[in-house]
Amino acid sequence: MASDPLLDPLNDAQRRAVMHATGPALVVAGAGSGKTRTVVHRIAYLMREHAVRPHEVLAVTFTNKAAGELRERVSELIGPPARDLWVATFHSACLRVLRTYGDHVGLERGFGIYDDGDQLDVLKDVLQSVRGLEDGNPRALRSVIDRAKSNLWSPEAFEEAAGRAWGREVGGLPIELVGEVFARYQARLRQANAVDFNDILGRTVELFDAAPEVLERVQQRAVFVHVDEYQDTNAAQYRLTQQLAGERRNLVAVGDPDQSIYAFRGADLRNILDFQRDYHDAAVYRLETNYRSVGSVLKLANALIEQNQGRLEKVLRPAKGDGEPVALFRANDHRAEADFVAREVEAWLAQGGSYDDVAVLYRTNAQSRVVEESLRKAGIPAKIVGGVGFYERKEVKDVLSYARAALNPADDVSWRRILARPKRGIGRTTEDALVAWAARQRVRFSDAVLRAEEVVPGTGAVARLRDFAALMDDLAEAAATLSATAFLKAVLDQSGYLQALRDEGSFEARGRMENLDELVSAVAEWEDETGGGIGDFLDEAALLASVDDRAVAAANDDVPASSVTLMTLHNAKGLEFPLVLLVGLEEGLIPHRSASGSLPELEEERRLLYVGITRAQERLVLVHCASRMTFGRTEFARPSRFLEDVPRGMWQEVDALGQPQSGGRGGGPGALPRPSRGGWTPPVVGAGGASAGTGAPAAAPVSFRGGERVRHPSFGGGTVVGVRGEGAKAEVTVVFEKAGAKRLLLRFANLSPA
Repeated sequence: MASDPLLDPLNDAQRRAVMHATGPALVVAGAGSGKTRTVVHRIAYLMREHAVRPHEVLAVTFTNKAAGELRERVSELIGPPARDLWVATFHSACLRVLRTYGDHVGLERGFGIYDDGDQLDVLKDVLQSVRGLEDGNPRALRSVIDRAKSNLWSPEAFEEAAGRAWGREVGGLPIELVGEVFARYQARLRQANAVDFNDILGRTVELFDAAPEVLERVQQRAVFVHVDEYQDTNAAQYRLTQQLAGERRNLVAVGDPDQSIYAFRGADLRNILDFQRDYHDAAVYRLETNYRSVGSVLKLANALIEQNQGRLEKVLRPAKGDGEPVALFRANDHRAEADFVAREVEAWLAQGGSYDDVAVLYRTNAQSRVVEESLRKAGIPAKIVGGVGFYERKEVKDVLSYARAALNPADDVSWRRILARPKRGIGRTTEDALVAWAARQRVRFSDAVLRAEEVVPGTGAVARLRDFAALMDDLAEAAATLSATAFLKAVLDQSGYLQALRDEGSFEARGRMENLDELVSAVAEWEDETGGGIGDFLDEAALLASVDDRAVAAANDDVPASSVTLMTLHNAKGLEFPLVLLVGLEEGLIPHRSASGSLPELEEERRLLYVGITRAQERLVLVHCASRMTFGRTEFARPSRFLEDVPRGMWQEVDALGQPQSGGRGGGPGALPRPSRGGWTPPVVGAGGASAGTGAPAAAPVSFRGGERVRHPSFGGGTVVGVRGEGAKAEVTVVFEKAGAKRLLLRFANLSPA
């Protein structure tokens, strides 16, 4: 029998998906299961077997890189006809439509596209026109407006829709005021004949609804629709997909619910979970053969993710052998954790590996600092993906600039940097006036601030500059009298910088707060080691920053130097490495402290860890600490509850040198030291739900860690989503099916297994 270049390279599941002809289909593509190959071969198969013309095929991806790879691989199979395929991101596909038909929704030819900076500029102007919001945070409002647009909420519908979803306040502001800002912002965009990034999707949905004839023309160019990463679609992308599929319903959605990790961007897991509800006759193909990871990694990944309720059933099976066991190391503290990482990298090199083989993954950007320092001390080159060196991050530079300004009134650069960070009603016009006056008088910028009444007489800025000058006087005194750590905490508190980030409340602001938390810890740790003051630390930080600059420049300029990759779990999606070191597997980090309030958030954190685990090709090393420094204090750290999801024997505990500990491969949650498992012991619960001592027969102790099904005498059935406190103050948070979320004192909760 003659070989078939389209079908022979595929496994059975891939082949069935490729041969799917018409009608809706869902391809549940597990990590490393060859989903791109499946889509590529299906497009080629449609053209060969069903005479589908290239200009009838649309393939939508989420990144330009993915679109380029798909187009290139189809071209390798079918040659020049691939040029006529429509392969694009959601945004580029919609922009193409709007450029052609935008006049149907009031967009004139040549309309502009506002980027993030443009959005902020417009919002700053709008805020000055809304009474009570003159000093509002434009970044926070931009985040709210972006979320609203991803949900397809118009300014007119915002108040009602957002009120149902978020309550009567957003970011500490009344929903009515936010709605007014949204309406004025959108009016400004229309007046300027412009759209922002989210408008590109929303205005296309609006166009298709307003002009069915336009939709019909576009559908003729998209007879066969493929959507990659369907689990990451938001409401706007979901609606676009429905519109394009239309009555033909030739839609193939490819994705994996177990890798849905972008809810903070508006991704809605229900879009893929409910695909068969939307298309009741849809064919479902499960790609479960994993070509990336060894069996030991996949066994652990499967055991972890099966604890989630919001998923489509599948089990990854390795095309490779079992490989070496997953390693687990319990470090004494974050320093020992980072040093262990460096030793593991050195051991990998000694075995013939390269730096490029290695990735260190963590939940938050702030965790990179100590790892960066340990690798640098060991002479190991590293690059940060999706970020910059710790001491070059904006918020870190801002706060250290406060310290420099407090110590040195002649440091004009630092004084100017902090003048409006955070916003305090001192605008660019005032700053320019201060700079010009200082230049004319040949004095320092700080002198101009102190003589504000001469520089900007009769303006409202005078009082604000006076307050700023008083703040700097206080900080100068604090720098001379307080320890380095205490001084830095005073800066964060008195400057209002930390409070401004709290008020913003965005995902980005949370990350910045974590970096500042890590900065305080860095200063406290350095102070313990050296006994130096804040001025000495600034010198040290300047040297560290210069090293960061070189490392990041090398990464960004594609310098051909082999290096270890450092990145967050979110940034690791879609990548793979022979050796993955996953650090910080502790409560408060993974699951993150901000995500323990509901079952959906907890399950997304578990998916995030699953994504990290499935990046490993040959070796996976998990690390957690017995203690970690937080905001300058060393605190006890509990291992992540997700470690308890994994049965015994799926990892091998190792010592600080990476060698198996005595006891061999008997690792698992039961092997973790008892003090690190929790901090409280739950009461003994009887068969009928009564606590020990009430006369009811006692059952085995119940150890809640999140996800358990329980029953309450009054509230009925529910799911445990969080535990906090110790002893008599231990609390459990349960989401009940009828009564909603309840926080209960555990000793009085009277819960029984459901």
